[in-house]
Amino acid sequence: MTTSDENDKKLSTKDITTNSMPISSEEMIGWINSRRSMGNLDTPAPTHAQIETAIECAATAPDHKKLRPWRFIVTQGDARHELGNALVAAAQAKAVQEGETLSEKDIAKTQAMPLRAPVIITVVTKIQAHKKVPPFEQMLSAGAAVQNLILALKAQGFSTVWRTGLLCNEAAVKLYFDVGPDDYVTAFVYTGTSPKNEPARKPIDIESLVRFES
Repeated sequence: MTTSDENDKKLSTKDITTNSMPISSEEMIGWINSRRSMGNLDTPAPTHAQIETAIECAATAPDHKKLRPWRFIVTQGDARHELGNALVAAAQAKAVQEGETLSEKDIAKTQAMPLRAPVIITVVTKIQAHKKVPPFEQMLSAGAAVQNLILALKAQGFSTVWRTGLLCNEAAVKLYFDVGPDDYVTAFVYTGTSPKNEPARKPIDIESLVRFES
């Protein structure tokens, strides 16, 4: 028996790879340039199959020696409240270290952070010792995986925002995601449907960012 998720996956993959009209390089570049971060997302959210399709794209990120130095944790439904508890624990521990006390308002705000989207895909590193692949290369690979993930979700019609924040690598959050002391939470990719249209991006002046040598 074929599940609805399997049907969704077949359909979404077909739409992306074979069922669409070929697009020019100019159209592709324009599409990438149109990506915007969108906060406060709602349903509909990507299905499991659509999330898996996006993660398959994320896993094509440049990865020296194929170490796969990244993992993906999908949080949705009631699990978002559990993530909120971990963020509150991290915030309270951080406040104690700094000789401060969290207000009830701060606690409530922190608890509600994961409720800003129906799905959160957390990308964490899994850095491995390798004589030819230093940790910074593996960290950059994780960042490339996040970008691929975001673009693949956009290709399936969903909005995203890449969040981190001051709490993402506090001990309570790393413990929640089973992230080792030498690894990092690199992204909370909030995804869903935005009630607003993505605003047009202003042209970017790259002159100060680029140097050509010949």
